[in-house]
Amino acid sequence: MTALLEIKNISKYYGNIIALRDITTSVNAGEVTCVLGDNGAGKSTFIKIIAGAHQQSEGQLFVEGEEVLFNSPRDALAKGIATVYQDLAVVPLMSVWRNFFLGSEPTMWGGFKINKPTATATAKEEMAKMGIDIRDVEQTVGTLSGGERQSVAIARAAYFGAKVLILDEPTSALGVKQSGVVLKYIIEAASRGLGVIFITHNPNHAYPVGDRFLILNRGRSLGDFRKDEISRDELIRLMAGGAELEELTKELERAAAGDESLSHLAEEFAVEVEQLEERAEHSE
Repeated sequence: MTALLEIKNISKYYGNIIALRDITTSVNAGEVTCVLGDNGAGKSTFIKIIAGAHQQSEGQLFVEGEEVLFNSPRDALAKGIATVYQDLAVVPLMSVWRNFFLGSEPTMWGGFKINKPTATATAKEEMAKMGIDIRDVEQTVGTLSGGERQSVAIARAAYFGAKVLILDEPTSALGVKQSGVVLKYIIEAASRGLGVIFITHNPNHAYPVGDRFLILNRGRSLGDFRKDEISRDELIRLMAGGAELEELTKELERAAAGDESLSHLAEEFAVEVEQLEERAEHSE
């Protein structure tokens, strides 16, 4: 099966600064590829290259087997790659249905008037297909919860022909319940045949919905795994950086030796590291 999107040995340099180095992964129809990493891992650069905002310095991008080089986000969108950023690009004071179309409204009378009945019915119908129940598409987006706003942006991208949907940290500013709502929509988008790229720093959000996991650390890949190749605890350990955790524990212990107020913190941290290692061993 040809991947919807294949990324091969992508690197990005800004002068002598290495933002990404030899990143490889793929996105298949009906699957969720999770890209994980802490701040500074290279997730933003990764998104910008796939979305057409930046060009890679090295490496290749393939869309359905065809090599592409994007000069702008418009090029990526024309190939069916849509990005939902953290700011969502929604207008809080406009209604749900206006945000759903946002410049691409259906018209009548030769294009002189927006066809509101068609627009409202389409917006409600398309969101319902994603399992999204908006009470009234006339209400302003500003009255929706964070999860509901994400759902409008996701349904909009799917309706306008996205084959690959990039979601930039969609759960980062949400509570537990609203994060669960967004994760449900991610699964629904994949079930409709889209390839989803889920960018996140939270392995507990990624693992339940992901089919593939790319782990970034300081611009480099720590691995590209299918779900059956890695456990949740192994994923957490890789993200946390096992060796770095041990070194940090030692530093805390040394600091605590000269500061009694830090001793309790060092002990708790050491216990957490041991528990993480034990869970990773048991899952093998």
